Amino acid sequence: MRIRLTLSAGLVACALAAGAPALAGNPSDPGPDRSPDGPRKLHPKHTSGGEPGVIAAPRTSASFRTTTTDRVSWRVAPGVQYTRWSQTDARGPIVAHLLTVDPSTPGLKIDYASMGAVRRVAPVRDILATDGAVAGVNGDFYDIGHTGAPLGLGKDRQRGLLHARQDGWNNAFFINRNGRAGIDDLPMTAKVLYHPQVHVTNLNSSFVTPGGLGIYTPRFGRTAGYAVTQGQTERVRQVMVRDGRVVSNRARLANDAVIPGMMLVGRGDNAALLRKQFPTGTRVKVQWSLRGRPQMAISGNRFLVHDGIIRAVDDRELHPRTAIGVDADTGEVLILVVDGRSSRSRGYTMVELANLMIDLGADEAINLDGGGSSTMVGRNRKGRTAVLNTPSDGFQRWVANAVAIEYHKP
Repeated sequence: MRIRLTLSAGLVACALAAGAPALAGNPSDPGPDRSPDGPRKLHPKHTSGGEPGVIAAPRTSASFRTTTTDRVSWRVAPGVQYTRWSQTDARGPIVAHLLTVDPSTPGLKIDYASMGAVRRVAPVRDILATDGAVAGVNGDFYDIGHTGAPLGLGKDRQRGLLHARQDGWNNAFFINRNGRAGIDDLPMTAKVLYHPQVHVTNLNSSFVTPGGLGIYTPRFGRTAGYAVTQGQTERVRQVMVRDGRVVSNRARLANDAVIPGMMLVGRGDNAALLRKQFPTGTRVKVQWSLRGRPQMAISGNRFLVHDGIIRAVDDRELHPRTAIGVDADTGEVLILVVDGRSSRSRGYTMVELANLMIDLGADEAINLDGGGSSTMVGRNRKGRTAVLNTPSDGFQRWVANAVAIEYHKP
């Protein structure tokens, strides 16, 4: 049973800087800041976290009276339905876009998608094309203006766990080992074999937790220097590993360099442990996994609905929004984008977003990156891949990852 109850637990908004991500991946790749078409303003001032949005009008009884018009719908692929509608209440109009997905459909898969290197950003349409997806949306919040890496976790069906944190950003959508969709907190467990006192906190993360230890692999892309220590230059340590053995151990962090096998970055006490216990030649082997070992997973910044209860508390700031939810009764996945920052669509507050997800049937839902990042791509009525919503920047923002819906006829 779904309960309309708003909890007042404190929630911490992510602080995202404006500006374009640093170049990531192979330097021969033009990258986000060096596109073949020349420089572009990839990240305007507004984001869905860290920048103030328009403040919504106070709630009145009239705010809850809505009219819905212009509903259109079509089948994108077997098991995937797209629906668009306009909705108006006392606060103004919105345009909503919904993908309803049945994961049990033969030949249908929901997966994590990216451009390869964790740090590499691209438009959602390009990211989805790498997986041959029939539809999808933008995914996790990411480190705009610095590493470009996602802030949370990402697991791909084929490539495995690509990036994660022990805690702090693990509210995630996932497909479990039995093929069912779910939403829950998915902490990472990682350890350095033969060195139990070393505490691993991050895998290919945008930054290493203060006092923690980060593991970086070639999948991260090129090294990001002191961006991964949030500018901290004292009491930091970098250990490079190749073929399972330490090849260098130093106090300076490499920038824009290839990771030959594995890189360990320590801050604070973990930096001291790396200095003492990992001399050149030391054998190093690291293991990591997510709780429950899901087939795929991608994180958002917070729960909108959890156990059928509304967890969102912000009913003030309006932004374009992206959300993903699961109907526990049917097993369907509900992927929603609400346009914003225009006269046609004002955007939604977090509470409004949670309410709509419940109205659509979600028992669990999380908030994905929004603002200018909110982008839904899918096959249109003519069967051509297109951007189905109206991104608020006026073009597709370059983002770190996406939720991909793939279909291959059985």
